[in-house]
Amino acid sequence: MPVDHSPAVRRLRFAAAVLVVGLAAGAAGAALALLLHTVQHLAFGYDSGTFLAGVEAASPQRRLVCVTLAGVVAGLGWWLLHRYARPLVDIGQALRMESPRMPALTTTAHATLQVVTIGLGSPLGREVAPRQLAAVLATGIVRRTGLSPAQCRTLVACAAGAGLAAVYDVPLGGVVFTLEVLLGTWALRSVVPAVLTAAVATLVARLVVPDEPVYQLPDLPFSGSLLLWAFLAGPLVGACAHGFSRLMSAASARAPRGNALLWTAPAAFLALGLLAVPFPQLLGNGKGPAEVAFTGNPTLALATVLLVLRTAVVALCLRAGAYGGLLTPSFANGALLGIVAGRLWELIWPGTLLASYAVVAAGAFLAVSQRMPVTAIVLALEFTGFQQEVVIPLLLAVAGATATGALLRGGAVPATTPRAGPNGPSGPSGP
Repeated sequence: MPVDHSPAVRRLRFAAAVLVVGLAAGAAGAALALLLHTVQHLAFGYDSGTFLAGVEAASPQRRLVCVTLAGVVAGLGWWLLHRYARPLVDIGQALRMESPRMPALTTTAHATLQVVTIGLGSPLGREVAPRQLAAVLATGIVRRTGLSPAQCRTLVACAAGAGLAAVYDVPLGGVVFTLEVLLGTWALRSVVPAVLTAAVATLVARLVVPDEPVYQLPDLPFSGSLLLWAFLAGPLVGACAHGFSRLMSAASARAPRGNALLWTAPAAFLALGLLAVPFPQLLGNGKGPAEVAFTGNPTLALATVLLVLRTAVVALCLRAGAYGGLLTPSFANGALLGIVAGRLWELIWPGTLLASYAVVAAGAFLAVSQRMPVTAIVLALEFTGFQQEVVIPLLLAVAGATATGALLRGGAVPATTPRAGPNGPSGPSGP
């Protein structure tokens, strides 16, 4: 019996594939979120509340043991993958293939290792893992649909963006990430599946992920002081974010892949564990220090110390061979930098809530460090509960930061963002 290839049937097949991919991405995000929370609660011995509160309540000895264990797991786990597993195909590479293919077992193990080590205290971001797991599930789904290669690539990219949307409950951010970073197009044929997959994935993941902003902030009022500060601070934030990005790229590029992993990762995480004795805010993917910046009213000294140490430990763990994302670490560093610059600005023009500086700088820092200005704006608003009064200062700071970052890279601000490179826009994603 001949196969029906009429336009109506092709559209119906594509719509069904979009739904299935969205469901798979949501399941991937929910599973990894549940795994992360389980590891965190078991490791640091708390039942409720935030990760930062749980880590602070744990004894210094427990912090040291858990983080050192993370180093052992990281070193042994990624050594085994490098030595015995099929080579990982990251999302950027898959999207450049005629027919996207990603090794299922290698990708799943890689994503799981990221989440487990982050649950044990790794300072790297957790957003790469759900993107990878959702994408590898999508490659298996689209191979059975009879869709065109272009449609298959679109759905794999949509799955990755939907995985991000699911794990952080940021559906708009997932859509914009797919279009700006992974596909580099705003064409309607890409917008519709990106929107649908992100919406479906977010709804599915809400079985595990709370339907609330990542950070709970009070209402942040608009002020002329904040507006002028955003204009002046934008280029500074852009320069710092550019330096952060270059440092992390250099650390990742020099990471060991062989037997050295068996000692570099444990040693690096041991150092992190020792630092976490006086500074428990250093542990985890960056949500802790961001919470300190947004709601803790930190002093200039504490914000400066945390900013320097967070930068150092993220680079150290990347250099030692650990894997993870840089989205949340970038956002946290930007928030801390905003506190530092805001505290200094208070000497000139006081009266603005410190959290306002943190939100604006966090978005601008993320825009430059990950080269995704539109996505960064949307994520900054979704992460913090759509603080309407900081939108204009945020836009102003992102514009200044992005222009500065582009100048420091030696080029103009691009009209569109190309697809993700080998390591993706959020840090290293594969061995």
